[in-house]
Amino acid sequence: MGEIESTKDVPVTEPVESRIITEKVITGSGALAEAAVLEHVNPLSKGLLQLYLIMGIMFLTSTAHGYDGSLMGTILVTKSFRETFNTGKVGEKSALITAMYQIGGVCALPFMGPLIDQWGRRVGTMFGTGIIIVGTILEGTSAASQNIGQFMAGRFFLGFGVYFIAAAAPTYVVEIAHPKFRGVITGLYNSMYYTGAILAAGVTRGAQTSSGNNPWLIPTWVQMAFPGIVFLSVMLFPESPRWLFTHGKQDEAKKILVKYHGNDNPDSVYVQLQLREFAEMLEIDGADQRWWDYSAIFRNKASIRRILCNVILAVFSQWCQGGVNYFIAGFYNSAGVEDETTILDLNLGKYVMSGGFAICGASMADTWGRRKVLISTQSLLTLCWVGITVGTALYATHHTKSSSIAGIFFFWAFQAVFSFGFTPLQALYPVEVLSYEMRAKGMAINSMANSASSLVNQFGTATSLERIGWKTYLVFACWTAFQTVFSWWFFVETRGFTLEELDHIFNAENPKKESLRHRKLAIDAEKHRVVAVEEL
Repeated sequence: MGEIESTKDVPVTEPVESRIITEKVITGSGALAEAAVLEHVNPLSKGLLQLYLIMGIMFLTSTAHGYDGSLMGTILVTKSFRETFNTGKVGEKSALITAMYQIGGVCALPFMGPLIDQWGRRVGTMFGTGIIIVGTILEGTSAASQNIGQFMAGRFFLGFGVYFIAAAAPTYVVEIAHPKFRGVITGLYNSMYYTGAILAAGVTRGAQTSSGNNPWLIPTWVQMAFPGIVFLSVMLFPESPRWLFTHGKQDEAKKILVKYHGNDNPDSVYVQLQLREFAEMLEIDGADQRWWDYSAIFRNKASIRRILCNVILAVFSQWCQGGVNYFIAGFYNSAGVEDETTILDLNLGKYVMSGGFAICGASMADTWGRRKVLISTQSLLTLCWVGITVGTALYATHHTKSSSIAGIFFFWAFQAVFSFGFTPLQALYPVEVLSYEMRAKGMAINSMANSASSLVNQFGTATSLERIGWKTYLVFACWTAFQTVFSWWFFVETRGFTLEELDHIFNAENPKKESLRHRKLAIDAEKHRVVAVEEL
């Protein structure tokens, strides 16, 4: 819903009656603001509680992403893994092992969009979780032969599957979420990444006292749990109503909206609003119906602006981090921490803190707006990188405990800020900015952008930490400062609009300016209806 910025009561005299009209100035959609006036949504209604359960299980795909994505950096700390495969904590070999995950994600690109568009969001999610299970089996059985090639093949399949669900699952969540709660729900989706990261760090920490290869094999096998739950249950869920509508199943789409968004009321304002927008905006024979057709992504100026917003956010979210989390042992070594158990304890604590900040950030997704969060987050991240640079540089020169603590403090501050601002938006904003016709294929490109930018991080950061140490962090500080300025100039606000209304925003001459335009609503306080909407 649009943000209410001011209200005042104004007496209005009419021929028949005199009544009080309340004026509200908002940013965002007049249609959503009117729906909120006309219909109260009970967040604990039967339909929404069922939808929360469905989306809660879908959130496990994000948990799987967090577990898989952070596990490699954690098990590189374990001595038994490094001895089994003769690798170090940082360096080119460890970078290649880690990078196979992103290489798998890049290779999944040609198959993501077509499968998700043709067979549905549920089938795409099921396929991705199945591939993750295969990758886990390959990794887990590589210890017996000490075959590094087999382990790397497992990493490849894990990346292939994880990036598949990273395109399918958030698309499903944002398309089936109630319009009133879309920002918070989809923001919470990506916040569950840290649940997986916490479990990866915790399981690895707990397995350290076991013998042989168990310190890294136990956490490796556990990564099968979350995709396994989703694999077995996803086909029991309702399909995205937007996907059903564009595939000639309008009646089924309406039933889902009525059940989950209207609390079994077919005349619900939110149900009627969405059905009306589906009919007006969604194409029954669009490019999404043809597996080979990517023309919607580059069709016109608006489409190009959409995909650039999507891809640039993906790249920025990776490059402002610098990939340090993949080589966490290397970072802590540069800050003066060498003990393996201490590093694992710090890593676990960092993920617990990050998860809490991510959930807090998701809860504010519909309060502050996407642009404000992006710009302020990157400004603070720049300052954090400066603090990390100074702390690690002083430690490299003087080896004092205070400089070590300073470097680690600013690293933790960085993680807190990133988790609050960037983590909720990584799944929310890229899906929002895409029209339905380009959403599945666009999210496939988003996954590729994430993979490619992560590959740059992994090879570049590993080598840089090995060769120039703390100076690596200075490069990240300068880059993040650039990102801040660019974000202010380029990104479009999406808060307060339905997914279909964003078509009008991006088709405007200046999408950023149009997305920030204020609107004044005149609301009949007695009859609870909007009587006028004025563009300001």
